[in-house]
Amino acid sequence: MPSSTTDSAPAQKNPRGLARALGPAIIVACVVLGPGSILTSSKVGCQFGYELIWVLVGAGILMIGAVATSARVGVSLEGTPCTELANRLGRPVAAVAGIAVFLIASCFQFSNNLGVLAAIEPLIDSAPADASGSSGMGLQDYLLIGLNFGLIACLFGFKKLYQPIEKLMMLLVGLMLVGFAANLLMARPSILSFLAGLVPSIPEGISGGFLPVVKEIEPSSAGEAITRTVVDPWIAVQGLVVTTFSIAGAFYQAYLVKEKGWTATNLRQGLTDSVAGISVLVGISLMILVTSAAVLSGNIAPTELKSVADVAQQLEPLFGSTAKILFCIGIFAGAISSFLVNSIIGGTLLADGLGLDARMDSKWTKLFTVAALMIGMIIALTTSSTGRVPLIIFAQAMTVLGGPILALSLLYLALQRSTTGAPRTPAWMIAATSVGTLVVFALATRTAWTLYHKIQILMG
Repeated sequence: MPSSTTDSAPAQKNPRGLARALGPAIIVACVVLGPGSILTSSKVGCQFGYELIWVLVGAGILMIGAVATSARVGVSLEGTPCTELANRLGRPVAAVAGIAVFLIASCFQFSNNLGVLAAIEPLIDSAPADASGSSGMGLQDYLLIGLNFGLIACLFGFKKLYQPIEKLMMLLVGLMLVGFAANLLMARPSILSFLAGLVPSIPEGISGGFLPVVKEIEPSSAGEAITRTVVDPWIAVQGLVVTTFSIAGAFYQAYLVKEKGWTATNLRQGLTDSVAGISVLVGISLMILVTSAAVLSGNIAPTELKSVADVAQQLEPLFGSTAKILFCIGIFAGAISSFLVNSIIGGTLLADGLGLDARMDSKWTKLFTVAALMIGMIIALTTSSTGRVPLIIFAQAMTVLGGPILALSLLYLALQRSTTGAPRTPAWMIAATSVGTLVVFALATRTAWTLYHKIQILMG
């Protein structure tokens, strides 16, 4: 672990020192910016144009506040977050938080695997179907297996994981910036429409109450039964918030600053890192949304975007075959950037919650990380390509169920007195985290209500 002196405030006077300071939040941004967020931004831009840009920016501000607060917690308290929870509230509370994050990471890992498959499939031929109509293992499946086991080899091969992960994340962010910025420049979006999208407003396509409702659909022909489905006009807004404001990713920032070796002398760096790192996340998502708004909105129905390949193919007539390659590179980089670190988050929090060694290089963290990797890979490989995108969105929505536990834990730890000599958490961070906590609870309520209706429909 680097010493605190290597990352002290004066080091920011040169570019290399600044790059080192930007590490932790860049890692968090890469975890959040997965295939689900890329696809969600594309579909929202296609459906609503520029009108929901303000939602994305607002979610980014909440994420900056939560990440900055978590960094302050990591510097201010001697123990790791779950250890501090165990010491102050009891081991069961810490265990619940750790298990919740592990489950969230496993769901997210499933979507990351699907994202890698979705990025690979448009560029290679799929496995041929057999006589029964089902297809066997294709090249993309073997590549996915190789990727997972290659990451496991790296996991146990590196003695100090933090530094290579930080460098890899910066490389992948660069690939995403190049791929999506190139598409944005070719799209030539409207500056005035972009500025108008920063003003909060509700698009015409969003109406009804805050909670989802059940709608009965009349049969198209005689003899068919009436079908019931859950209708949620606000799902686009929730999708943008969930795929930008990740309380699990923010919570992990406290662990990253400890891996980095930051102390009370690095508080200013922590704030700079949080603002810059999350701004990169929001900036890339904005590029994708604005490109989709400029090119796809009004030209195709959002329902036609059933996969990331569909998004790339819709860009191809205007931009040429290069668009498909660039978009798939961006999707692939987004999936890989969150692939390993997302599993490490789950492994770290589970180890810490159970009272085990939670360092990134500990055997328990690595074993639980492998478990999250395997869960995601196995589920992805046993899921047919039909309906793959809805599964990605469902996995993203599942993350909000464990969110309230983490949001309350982060807020509670931020209010504790420092044990390292650092000053108290600033009032604006507490305020931002409090607002974020309310948003997390609101999203959890909506998701729980949706699941309640779906279970009712399934049970008849």
